[in-house]
Amino acid sequence: MQRLFLGLAAASLVLGATACGSSGGSGASASAGDGLTHVKVGVIPIVDVAPVYLGQQKGIYKKYGLDVSMTAAQGGAAVVPGVASGQFQFGFSNTTSLMVAQSNGIQVKAVSNGVATTGVNGQDYGALVVRKGSSLRSAKDLEGRTVAVNTLNNILDTSVRESVRKAGGDPSKVKFVELAFDQMPAALEKGRVDAAMAVEPALTTILDQGGTEIASPYVDVAGDLTVAMYFTSQKYAKQNPRVVEEFQKATAEALAYANGHPGEVRDVVATYTEIPSSVLAKITLPKWPQDISRSSVQILEKLGAQDGLFKTAPDLNQLLP
Repeated sequence: MQRLFLGLAAASLVLGATACGSSGGSGASASAGDGLTHVKVGVIPIVDVAPVYLGQQKGIYKKYGLDVSMTAAQGGAAVVPGVASGQFQFGFSNTTSLMVAQSNGIQVKAVSNGVATTGVNGQDYGALVVRKGSSLRSAKDLEGRTVAVNTLNNILDTSVRESVRKAGGDPSKVKFVELAFDQMPAALEKGRVDAAMAVEPALTTILDQGGTEIASPYVDVAGDLTVAMYFTSQKYAKQNPRVVEEFQKATAEALAYANGHPGEVRDVVATYTEIPSSVLAKITLPKWPQDISRSSVQILEKLGAQDGLFKTAPDLNQLLP
């Protein structure tokens, strides 16, 4: 956990030095020349955030009086301090990261659903996979094995542990190593790890290499798991309730649009990532429900507490809208 805190602090310093057109940490929204309220959203350049790009492209946010611009960060560790410091008015981060941040005194407030599991075993956008020819057949077989996750002590290893537990195994016997998603296919193929918790597009790449899925950890946690959410700071929410409300409405509409237009989702993803079109055509898209599943967040809270992720118990009444 100490390494996570240092990473958050370092990311905050980097953002303060490099964020283009920042608000100077004030948290105030700039007024666009056409009367729209300009807000910056810190995102990670992955498939999950396609709805906000579609919402921008289709004029959904402008309909609600917002001029939205996205700023791509290296990862969630940069987005949370960016929102807390006022570099971004809103951000995207996985649910467990937001609970960890809140439990450590970072005043964040979820404002909208971000992305959810498909809820279908074997057909989710995140999966536990092994390389071609592996003798591992289920999550139970991971006892004594090494599993790659993109961030230690977070939503992925917590979810994998639940899959191991549900398969009748002992999750305490699984070793986790930190590895970026785009490095997982090569590491798995070369045998540097025994399994990987991969999300799209790394998942499709691994399956194209002959890899095999042995579990769907997000689905094992909850069939309607809210994997990530859009959030703001408690300070910004109190000072700008109208902007937050309009962002909530616009994002809900953008999520619904993305759910109904998978072809356009794939097209827009190509505009902000370098995922090859041949891979984009095959990836499994997540679900984008408009509502946060509070019950699934409560399950993640229980699992996170069980894994010792929280300094103090998260207050879901304060975190969730």
